Amino acid sequence: MTTAIVWFRRDLRLTDNPALEAALRMHAQVIPVYIDAPHEEAPWQPGAASRWWLHHSLRALGADLRSRGSSLRIERGDSLAVLGELARTVGASAVYWNRLYEPALVARDATLKAALRADGIEAHSHKTHVLFEPWELATAQGDPYRVFTPFWRKARSCLQLRPPLDAPARIATPRLPGCRALRSLGLLPRTAWDTGLRATWTPGEAGARSALDRFIETRLADYAQGRDRPDRAATSTLSAHLHFGEISPMHVAWDVDQRLRASDTAWLREGGEAFLRELGWREFSQHLLHHYPHMPERNLNPRFDAFEWAADDPAAIACWQRGRTGIPIIDAGMRELWASGTMHNRVRMLVASFLTKNLRQHWLHGARWFWDTLVDADLANNAQGWQWTAGVGVDAAPYFRIFNPVTQARRFDPDGDYVRRWVPELAEVPAASIHEPWTDASILARTGYPPPLVDLAISRESALAAYRQMPRTPERL
Repeated sequence: MTTAIVWFRRDLRLTDNPALEAALRMHAQVIPVYIDAPHEEAPWQPGAASRWWLHHSLRALGADLRSRGSSLRIERGDSLAVLGELARTVGASAVYWNRLYEPALVARDATLKAALRADGIEAHSHKTHVLFEPWELATAQGDPYRVFTPFWRKARSCLQLRPPLDAPARIATPRLPGCRALRSLGLLPRTAWDTGLRATWTPGEAGARSALDRFIETRLADYAQGRDRPDRAATSTLSAHLHFGEISPMHVAWDVDQRLRASDTAWLREGGEAFLRELGWREFSQHLLHHYPHMPERNLNPRFDAFEWAADDPAAIACWQRGRTGIPIIDAGMRELWASGTMHNRVRMLVASFLTKNLRQHWLHGARWFWDTLVDADLANNAQGWQWTAGVGVDAAPYFRIFNPVTQARRFDPDGDYVRRWVPELAEVPAASIHEPWTDASILARTGYPPPLVDLAISRESALAAYRQMPRTPERL
């Protein structure tokens, strides 16, 4: 009777889990284990909102395992030391896991795989976090893609969907002493700032399945038109579930495709393709992080190494973080983030543009704040998204493309419903004034809402002037 260890990381599910499926197929007993080792993810260790989600996701996974006769063993420490000691203690002949692509984790996993094999323990890693390994797609010249549209054109033409692997009905796991309690990891906040998170989310595989089913049945058809509207419930809300691996991207894509095949109307096809394209952006971010591992810290476009950012302004950054900039759509987004751990994607672009262009603060200030406050904080997505909006990355919105938050708000929140939800002091302001209340001094006086932190037109011209003064050196990576 052989025993294997299945090392859960960000694949916190039983359905469509290739590492788990392979271990169960090849071994009589399986020991599921999760290792708390945030130091191995330095310098981008999980933020507070991510830790909150992780706690509840691990709890859900533990319950799912217990219902199948197994249990989740929780450990803390150096991954290699923990896995090696556990394998020797139980006589495990193999360790299975699913691959991740952050630079620090890639290096850690390579070292770990070599060390385990040197000790006579098999080490098997599997693909499930992405639809395509970051090295599977390349240009005709064999180079990494740097522009999304040709990347997605190639990916879409190569995409081969399959049904998700079934969750096991039973998992034989030997009883072992000394298991650490989940609460000992200290993932939950010490103060009750997580009320909004608890009201908004259901972490775990069941929550992920519910979110996917709800999206397909009630939102997919309107996705192409509705996804840019923060005043509507039109997005999938799957990003955190995907990040923690409570559902696989293959599972998501398969279910969407099955819905399209069952009712292939034009509007449903449009919504489905628009959604798959958004999954493509997730793939593109992983592709870039693999090929350019410095992306979380440095400009992908080195021309911007010479860009003159404004001096760090802690007071302005704090106003931005707290949602007190005096620009309603910006403040609504930042307050939504703090309360719920998420922000509508269209609004994420607006708040990022405001910080990096109207305030001309370095994009890393925003990336670090998002990292700590987003429940779906993902290193590849976060870095790529901030570099895209700041105009400093590959295939980025040009720096001189500066979103006008008032124009954008009028277009995508025309009645002001999104602003009213998250900026309640403006709830009684009519739609004609809600997106620029500073034009009527009486509104600010009676609501206590602050005047704009900066003049949008003047700050835009200041950003463009700084851009024009930047040396025109060739772009290279």
